[in-house]
Amino acid sequence: MAEVRLAPGATGKRGPAAWALLRIPLVSGLGGFGAIFVLAQTEANLHTLLLVAPFGASCVLLFALPQSPLARPKNVIGGHLLSSLIGVAILAAIGPGPLTLGVGVGIAIAAMTLTDTVHPPAGADPILIIAAAASWSYLLAPILAGSVTLVVLAWCYHRFISKREYPTRG
Repeated sequence: MAEVRLAPGATGKRGPAAWALLRIPLVSGLGGFGAIFVLAQTEANLHTLLLVAPFGASCVLLFALPQSPLARPKNVIGGHLLSSLIGVAILAAIGPGPLTLGVGVGIAIAAMTLTDTVHPPAGADPILIIAAAASWSYLLAPILAGSVTLVVLAWCYHRFISKREYPTRG
């Protein structure tokens, strides 16, 4: 018979110990739900693109790992904006194709590293932009508007609901 292993600190009993193990995952998931819902609902109301797939991955960092340097506001906003700018510029310079995709992602990684704005979800932005043949206006909406909204929502959520520090100091 297979041995059942519990998470560290788990007793197998219900009650406060179980809630302690579930609190952070549930609160993190609720934050991600709320942020994506707000972006999607605002997009529907304004008929303006505000939600892109990489923002779902950003929510993982913003709500589950708010203490991570990769979740800092400058990383989320700067990483998305810089990577998207590179994607649009490379698309305009080279045109669509496999080379453009590789060059876009490679330069985005280098630029985020050089500017200390590494945000892994933003590495997907050049792919999305090149695949969609997005224009320069894509930098404002959805990228800038969406990433700023996510950071503001994360700040409010952690300050008033999760009570976790965001952004972290130091």
